[in-house]
Amino acid sequence: METALRAKQLYETWLNDPLVDEQTKLELSHIADQERDIVDRFYKELEFGTGGLRGVIGAGSNRMNVYTVGKATQGLAQFLKQTATAPSVAIAYDSRHFSPEFALEAALVLAGNGVKAYVFENLRPTPELSFAVRRLQATAGIVVTASHNPPEYNGYKVYGSDGGQITPDTAARVIGEIRAISSFASIRKLTREEAEAQGLLVWLGAEIDDAYIDALAAVSQNADVVRATSDSFRVLFTPLHGTGNIPVRRILERVGFQQVRVVAEQELPDANFSTVKSPNPEEREAFTIAIEQAQAWEADIIMGTDPDADRMGAVVKDANGEYVVLSGNQAGALMVHYLLNAMKLKGTLPANGAVIKTIVTSELGAAIAESFGMKVLNTLTGFKYIGEVMTQFDETGEHTFLFGYEESYGYLAGNYARDKDAIIAAMLICEAGAYYKAQGKTLYEVLQELYTQHGYYLEGLQSRTLKGVEGVAIIGSIMDEWRKHAPAIAGGERITLAEDYALGLHGYPKENVLKFYLADGSWFCLRPSGTEPKIKMYFAVKGDSSADAQARLQRLTDDVMARIDDFIHTAQGTK
Repeated sequence: METALRAKQLYETWLNDPLVDEQTKLELSHIADQERDIVDRFYKELEFGTGGLRGVIGAGSNRMNVYTVGKATQGLAQFLKQTATAPSVAIAYDSRHFSPEFALEAALVLAGNGVKAYVFENLRPTPELSFAVRRLQATAGIVVTASHNPPEYNGYKVYGSDGGQITPDTAARVIGEIRAISSFASIRKLTREEAEAQGLLVWLGAEIDDAYIDALAAVSQNADVVRATSDSFRVLFTPLHGTGNIPVRRILERVGFQQVRVVAEQELPDANFSTVKSPNPEEREAFTIAIEQAQAWEADIIMGTDPDADRMGAVVKDANGEYVVLSGNQAGALMVHYLLNAMKLKGTLPANGAVIKTIVTSELGAAIAESFGMKVLNTLTGFKYIGEVMTQFDETGEHTFLFGYEESYGYLAGNYARDKDAIIAAMLICEAGAYYKAQGKTLYEVLQELYTQHGYYLEGLQSRTLKGVEGVAIIGSIMDEWRKHAPAIAGGERITLAEDYALGLHGYPKENVLKFYLADGSWFCLRPSGTEPKIKMYFAVKGDSSADAQARLQRLTDDVMARIDDFIHTAQGTK
């Protein structure tokens, strides 16, 4: 009742605020008698987490709009002016609804605070923004994107001067500045004309694009092999209506691929992502059109990138000639092996080389890296943590970064950026495919060889979406339940260790993550999503054979999910 009252009061404040435009007020007036909608839109401020903002587009404090973007940017500007003498911010945006408008709003608020804004003239991939921050020596970066969320979402991610997403300590300081803003009247901004005239709004274009492609090409390992197979190795690519179209095609052409086709129906930017249920290359459904075309053309590989092109999914032929979507763990393992092997053969593999992965990523890539004598480091989930370790490497010289990845289809090779990059991943997975084709092998066959050599690692991911105030409470209760009353056995195996990362284990920042280890070496992990209204459950096993691994994974998944679903149904009163 109290929550509903506060939401109604804030709703009325927006309706009566002279700084809120009439179109927004009209949208709000249409829900005057819809208490549930009012509460959902106003029961809280759209949370600025460690990655920034993400939410449904619309009017309200718990929505993505120019007011929430403006307030976040005002707080960011205040923080930057406290920490830098002449701060500047690079800004990029993707193909989503209102992305250009939100990017310009952020730039004009920065300009209103005397902070120089470098803004890309049109949509660009997130990893290019990371590169641009470093190239321009900017103080910070902003990307307007909601990654692979549904079309009704947008978001706002903040980057530090190293090109990586800001870490929790920095985010906490920015959040403090945002919370200190009591009204929209505190948000200072210039007009576009004023900002341009004062040199506080600078547009970015081809110069950064060219430098970015040069940086990617420098990571290429076997351009000679690519050229030798360029007439026979067939690549089908879908940008899924996002930002990947031009840069992926450019880098593939640059390193020598000639047989590259783009799925025409999904080539151009489309904020509604009209041809897919979700623009997520983690899901086979996103490749439906591409697979049909690949079958007709007999493509060697299919690739897809998400809207802001920081995630890449790959599809290859299995032993039966059927197209199968590689998991993020499988694609990552293939790229780790290809990259390290290529460097070893050329004599460029550094003795202090390191591969970085997250705590929910498969151990197969780690086993491969260690077989090459490389160090493997783990981080919490989120590429910002991988980027942070990369920057530490630069400062200490203790290790040379070679490859970083996470199971959710995010990869990076090279030291030019500090965020996952679907463009470099597209180049590497295609190079690997061409390299092994020259040896008479497919990527799928190489993957089976890696399993035989290192063990049959198999992973799974389940999630449950729980929206609104009730959903947040249920997710919190699930985590509390597993903290206090975790079972002694899961999937027929004894739980030997439980790690609660909310305690700040292993020197990591505190995060609401639970990981359970089993007697047979398997593990599973519970983690509320930081960007979506869902809780994720990760599972990993190692078997003696493919069938054994499948059976172990099924038992573990079924057991844990039965307990999770029973709890949810009880909490919702639907049991």
